[in-house]
Amino acid sequence: MRFLMTTKPTDAAPDEKLFAEMGAFIEELTAAGVLLATGGLEPGGVRLVSSGDEITVTDGPYAEAKEAVAGFALVEVRSKEEAIELARRFRRIVGDGESVVQQVFGP
Repeated sequence: MRFLMTTKPTDAAPDEKLFAEMGAFIEELTAAGVLLATGGLEPGGVRLVSSGDEITVTDGPYAEAKEAVAGFALVEVRSKEEAIELARRFRRIVGDGESVVQQVFGP
């Protein structure tokens, strides 16, 4: 089962300890074959909305920067519970904030 784990930005500035802990966590998940992809996302982006034959493109999909998704990890695990546990471990490393875990369907 694949799950997309996303996190929203916070005001906390990363430090060397955070970088070291996240590096170790990412290495562990990569070595276990669980981590398929990870990365940070630009705060802006573009939004496309379609209605009939018309497609409107506007700057930024979010009204406020705090609503944006700051980063993601795509994992392949045996269960939703395992994905939630990985997200819990992530939150313990990075501290206060918000993450979302969603199952990815399809091939």
